Amino acid sequence: MSFDLVLFGGTGDLTWRKLMPALFQAWRHGKLPAGGRILAVARDERTDAQYREFIRDKFNAVEEAKQPSGEEFDRFAELLHYRAMDLSKAEHYAGLKQWLDARGAETVVLFLATSPHLFTEICSQLGSAHINGPQVRVVLEKPLGHDLPSAQEINQVVRASFTERQALRIDHYLGKPAVQNLSALRFGNALFEPLWRRESIANIQITLAESIGVGTRGDFYDRTGALRDMVQNHALQLLTMIAMEPPPTGDADAIRDEKLKVLKSLRPFTPQSVLRDVVRGQYKAGSVGGSAVPGYTEEVKVPQDSRTETFVALRTEIQNWRWAGVPFYLRTGKRLMARDAQIVVNFRPVPHPIFPGAGRANKLVIKLQPEDGLELHLMAAKGTGQSDLLAPVKLDLDFDKAFHTERVGAYERLLLDAIAGRLNLFVRSDEQEQAWRWVMPILQAWEQDEEGPRTYTAGSWGPPASSAMIARDGFVWDEEQ
Repeated sequence: MSFDLVLFGGTGDLTWRKLMPALFQAWRHGKLPAGGRILAVARDERTDAQYREFIRDKFNAVEEAKQPSGEEFDRFAELLHYRAMDLSKAEHYAGLKQWLDARGAETVVLFLATSPHLFTEICSQLGSAHINGPQVRVVLEKPLGHDLPSAQEINQVVRASFTERQALRIDHYLGKPAVQNLSALRFGNALFEPLWRRESIANIQITLAESIGVGTRGDFYDRTGALRDMVQNHALQLLTMIAMEPPPTGDADAIRDEKLKVLKSLRPFTPQSVLRDVVRGQYKAGSVGGSAVPGYTEEVKVPQDSRTETFVALRTEIQNWRWAGVPFYLRTGKRLMARDAQIVVNFRPVPHPIFPGAGRANKLVIKLQPEDGLELHLMAAKGTGQSDLLAPVKLDLDFDKAFHTERVGAYERLLLDAIAGRLNLFVRSDEQEQAWRWVMPILQAWEQDEEGPRTYTAGSWGPPASSAMIARDGFVWDEEQ
């Protein structure tokens, strides 16, 4: 299948840090369709050869196992082309159309790896230049908007030029192997479905923790914050996948219909419930991994009086028959004790314990990073001659060891899906807008809150109020068990 992949923002961080390494890995693995071209678009003037050398140099920053040899890069670089464009000039889009039409590839993928404020301009210009035929798909990177009105504005402009099936809103968490296995776990096995409901599950916890700070992205992050950066998209997408009803088919829209139902069933926030069920924090100086690290307001390009949150923990419920009364706890933050992304399904304890130690409940841990796999925590006899004495044990499935294959990275999977037209792992506009609709009361309550975020020491698990929030229900965060 012939394809053209156009990377708007072709010299930006996202392109050389994530997209180019992912495309190289797809090429190295023999999964990138033959007959493809990759065109990088940016403002400055470069030749194809100069751009290839630019990317060759940037590969030095990639982890060693994913770096190409000189011979490998030379062959991969044959796919790379460059075009200088001013994204505000219609004549430059006309030139791009001529470049694309000269070959007439079967599929054209336009990846907007630019600042989100350029999305509406680019999509309008693409429509005016008629670079929106049925073979064209446009990929939109997050964040899509700053709030509900801005997200709706972007979607309105995109819909004026592209159909819903042509517009692929990317959430790279959905490309992670362990996240893909959420659907397989739930809908490819009969084991858990009878238990996947309020009668058997006590609570579900979703944690997306990072040990790093904001680094050099202080100006971007200070305009965004943890709620917009992680909860509105990544965390809510994971919640929908763990909580949705079985779709009638594996079709993309059948799956996304069920995810949308979950978002619409989330209990709405009020100003009072935001105070009770949402905790926001901001890290201060501390120690991570034995090294001293600065506080958030001491980071580069962060105002000293910033009120931006670097941590969010919240409690919510899904108001339907399957999940009524089951609390869902979402937590994300920077400069926490460890890099850890996981979903923990805590089951209810046995109704009548007859063994000492049997009061400890079973749990299923779905690990997303740094490794991905499953842990099923059970109780078993210790085998010490005291047959009635139970102790916790776990069944541990490491996907890498189980399948003996190199795992496909998130961006590699999503780029291949975009080229192939597989839509299952992309977010539909109504999902995205409903997620914004749900978080808006939190943002509005914070605007009226003079107290601002609570501080927490870098290297901890966030503000103590986060533990107090979950303790009100008689539970603890997983790492506190």
